[in-house]
Amino acid sequence: MSDLLANDLITPDAGEAPLLAQADVSILKAVPVTRLSYRGREGSLKAAGKAFGVALPVQPLSNSTAPKRAALWMGPDEWTLLAPEEELNAVFEAIEKGLGDTPHALVDVSHRSLAVIVSGAKAEWLLNTGIFIDLSLEAFPVGTVTRTIFHKAPVMLWRTGPDTFVVESWVSFMDYVSGLLVQVGQELAAA
Repeated sequence: MSDLLANDLITPDAGEAPLLAQADVSILKAVPVTRLSYRGREGSLKAAGKAFGVALPVQPLSNSTAPKRAALWMGPDEWTLLAPEEELNAVFEAIEKGLGDTPHALVDVSHRSLAVIVSGAKAEWLLNTGIFIDLSLEAFPVGTVTRTIFHKAPVMLWRTGPDTFVVESWVSFMDYVSGLLVQVGQELAAA
């Protein structure tokens, strides 16, 4: 399912030059998307997923995708919901209407974060210079999503393909995160 997402929602921003383009690793800015933070109890999940267009995952470190939709598990009662940028109002209103009086929290955090796509044969290696988790395909399979730290910056890491990752960071940290990734990538090329 994650490959579907990589092809229709988290895509390179065609208006931006690659941050790094090498034979074995690339870093591309992703197009802006709608990001909603959803918090709710178990009784609200089915209705929220139906209104959003994809079931909310209940397994830690997992995601659910459908065309132009992704729901990422962030914690026992927290999800990040992704949709095309232009669908913000429609998605927000559909979830609010679908839940009615059911207690929940739905917050638009679209402008809080940016994402880059790190891909290539050396993507794991590049990310492991600042993320100290085993990113091998066996330990961190396609579809796995987690919050973690890249050097000193909080990030969300999502493996969307065998050699492709989405790295999301708050806007205020993205220059730091992407700058370090590019710097290490350039050192790799010089080695």
